[in-house]
Amino acid sequence: MKPLLRGLCLAAAMTAASANAATSTPDYTIDVVHYWISESESSSLDVFRNAWTSTGNHWTDLPVDNEAALKRIVSERIANGYPPAVTQWNLDARASELPAFGVVQDLEAVAQQDRWHDMLPLFVIDLISHQDRVYFAPSGIHLENWLWTSQKIFDELGLSQPETWEETFAAAERIEAAGYPAIALGSAPWEVVLIFHNIMYATLGAEGYARVFSGDTEAVLDSRMLEALDLLRRVSHFVEPLEARTGRTWADATRMVGRGEAGMQIMGDWAKGELMSLGYKADQDFGCGFTPGTAIAYFMAIDGFAFPLSTRHGTTQAQHAFARMVLDPDNQVAFSRRKGSLPVRTDIDPRGLDRCGQLGLQRIRDESHHNGVHSRAMPSHVMAAWIDVLAEFFDDDTISSQTAQQRLSQIISEG
Repeated sequence: MKPLLRGLCLAAAMTAASANAATSTPDYTIDVVHYWISESESSSLDVFRNAWTSTGNHWTDLPVDNEAALKRIVSERIANGYPPAVTQWNLDARASELPAFGVVQDLEAVAQQDRWHDMLPLFVIDLISHQDRVYFAPSGIHLENWLWTSQKIFDELGLSQPETWEETFAAAERIEAAGYPAIALGSAPWEVVLIFHNIMYATLGAEGYARVFSGDTEAVLDSRMLEALDLLRRVSHFVEPLEARTGRTWADATRMVGRGEAGMQIMGDWAKGELMSLGYKADQDFGCGFTPGTAIAYFMAIDGFAFPLSTRHGTTQAQHAFARMVLDPDNQVAFSRRKGSLPVRTDIDPRGLDRCGQLGLQRIRDESHHNGVHSRAMPSHVMAAWIDVLAEFFDDDTISSQTAQQRLSQIISEG
């Protein structure tokens, strides 16, 4: 059994019996573990922090560096009997581990009282539920398949928002010829993989894309996978070498687009949150469109919060109050504006969003099915190896597409 799950099982036995302690205290104290530490992410979290503390409640902030650190710290604290009251959590297929092992609060009573089942899309309800009961409070919907463009550079060169990969490469050539980096990228390997998954969907289509992430080795060896790797190699030629990007974050790359120092960035809509936190505006400082050949139904990620069972007096009531605060309609709009995400509530007036947000909301409503980010269903160790191979391939021209394909196939077959 994985260390995380062992810790969660232990914690379930230690904390479940006393998790529902009552309290008459009108103000609540919570500690919140999260990895929202960039400027825009911190500003977004301020929406909830300010809403919480403005009524006399208390908030202890516990930031960590990344998702892996968050899961390690939360699992250790649960296993040792002092879980945090609130933790940020990605609501993907693996999130069901928490309620399955009985270590997080059941929020079904709150969901019923506040009519979550009526105001949240069915695909969101599915992700926040386990065995037909709600366990998570969703904060927003992220789309990972955006192509952001510098309005300054595109206006200067008379370029239009690319709609195909060939148009993207043609724009990149014009941008480089004008002396700008064509595609901004940070140094984190996952940024390369995000781009590749967009390309992979465009080349393999929905069925082939899903087969890869379900562990189908034959799908990885498909000739269209080789085409996807060739396209990724072409992208790499329009990105600064790793030596020039070392130490640069995705947020740094985003700022390059906002300042008119780089032409494009392929990144999730948290990039828009970063741009807006710096005062940049859609259609004035940056443009937006979807990565060529993608369908948002396959690139949606849901942010949210989980509430570990606790022995601390009054924690259950505080957790319920926190969950309600997250779904408050005013907080939903304010959070989405800062984070770059879309509200999870279906009763939000889209006129409160910018054009990019309205475009994303319209696409969510238009697409008939919603699968979420398939790559998040991969076992963690498989995804880690997958990322390593793709990042090495991207930064090393001596590795052929055929070699990378064979390595990816081996990872899937051994996973």
